[in-house]
Parts: sequence; C-alpha cells; structure tokens
Amino acid sequence: MKLKLGIPKGSLESNTVELFKRAGWRISYDSRSYFPDIDDEDISCTLVRAQEMSKYVEDGTLDTGLTGKDWIMENNSDIVVVQDLIYSKTSPREARWVLVVREDSPISSLEDLEGKKISTELVNFTRKYFEDKNINVHVEFSWGATEAKVVEGLVDAIVEVTETGSTIRANKLRIIRELMKTNTQLIANHDAWKDPWKRRKIEQIRILLNGSLGAMGKVGLKLNVSRANLERIVLLLPSLKAPTISSLHSEDWFAVETVVGKNAVRDLIPLLQEAGAEGIIEYSLNKVI
Repeated sequence: MKLKLGIPKGSLESNTVELFKRAGWRISYDSRSYFPDIDDEDISCTLVRAQEMSKYVEDGTLDTGLTGKDWIMENNSDIVVVQDLIYSKTSPREARWVLVVREDSPISSLEDLEGKKISTELVNFTRKYFEDKNINVHVEFSWGATEAKVVEGLVDAIVEVTETGSTIRANKLRIIRELMKTNTQLIANHDAWKDPWKRRKIEQIRILLNGSLGAMGKVGLKLNVSRANLERIVLLLPSLKAPTISSLHSEDWFAVETVVGKNAVRDLIPLLQEAGAEGIIEYSLNKVI
C-alpha cells in the first residue's frame, strides 16, 4: 500500500519541496516529470496544479495533498482539512484575495460595481460573494495578466491575490475590499482519512511539516554561565516555555539552552556576554514540535 501524495505545481512547488526536505523527506524530479521520486517507499508523489488539487483529493485520485484554501473554496471541495500550513519564501504568512480598481476609477464600494465587469481566476468564489450581497456583476475568467485588464480598461475591476500589495500599487491600482485570506492547507480524502494506515501516514506528514514551519525564523542557543550570573541570563532569554538548565561537572556552572527568534540573536548575544555568558553557540533548527 502507498499513500498517494499531491505536490502543488507552480508557485508553491519549490517552497513545498523545501519544506518536505526540512521535515525529513527528499523529493527529486526533472522539469519534464509529473511523478517525483521521494525517499519513502510508503509514498508516491504526483505534481498537480494547486487550482485542481482539491478536486483530485476529493475524488480519490490522490489521498492527500497541499493546496490553497482559496482553491478549495473555488472548487467547493468536500475534503478533510488536516492542517493549515502558512508559509512563503521569506516567512510564514497569509495571502489575500482583494477587489481592485484603477487608481482613478470612480468605484469606491461594492455597490458601485452593480452591472460592472470583473476579471479573476477565482470565478466561482467571486460570483458567489457578490450574489450573497445581492449585487449583480459579470464575472469572467482571467487566463493571466489580470492586472493589465483593469489597467487597460478591459474590465471595471479585478479580484487578485496579493501578499504585500506592492505590485498592485506599482500598477497604479487601488484595493477596494479584501474578500478572503488564504494559506496553504494539507488536505485529505475522506476515505483515506478513515483508513487507519493512511491516516497514520498523513498524521506523520502533518506533524513533521508543522514542526518545520515552527522552526522557521528560529535558532537554538547554548551557553555556559556561573551560578552567580544565572538569574541575570535567564531574565534575558526568551524561549518557547522556559530555558533548559543543567548542571555542569563544576557545581558552580550551568549549561543553558533555549530557542529564540533569528532576528533577536544579534542584539541578544552581546547582552548575554555582558551578563556573564560564555561558550555561546548558535545553531539552526529543522523542526520545533
């Protein structure tokens, strides 16, 4: 028996492969292959567009996979959401689907779009969003270059995904409303989730991926400190709960270990040294569970 795992092809692809690597699985493939190799004999992998992933998980073609919350809602898929996995190239965070118009557009509210034309990849969600508000709009599918359509006046507005909004501002566009927050989710087929063996394997993936995400932006610190300076050091150290403290061979010295934010280290290490810490070691983390 094998667990059929879907890896999202496209914008999430490299981040997902890197996340699995941090979690302990090595996935390898060439650009022409849709069936990556993975160093786990219990798993078979398939590359699938994130937009279609939930459909293939729902119908049982795949047991589990990673895709965006947005595409699950777009496809109205009946699947099990196992875990939110919020990550990007730089840091864990969510993306937003926003309603956008030209900077000089007279449109300033949802109601102003009555009878207007909207272009988006997220057609079903957008159509339902406006239907629920009893606003009549024409929603058309965008095959790409969505911002250009509203810039050139081909449509009155677009619904587009963004993290920072910088591309939208650079194109002299204006956000009217945030429609949805989205993030990557680990999903499963209902029958696979009911199968004890497959569920254990999916849970293994969930735990280790979540642990890898938990380690993002964090490092481990080890140091030695005398009994006289121990309390000063402990007060300086942030940690997940409390730092681990153990006695050294000498009764007057202790080893202290903790996990801290990567960005805090450059300011923290000089303070620790001033407070009496010695033998300070910083090390990277793959997982925090």
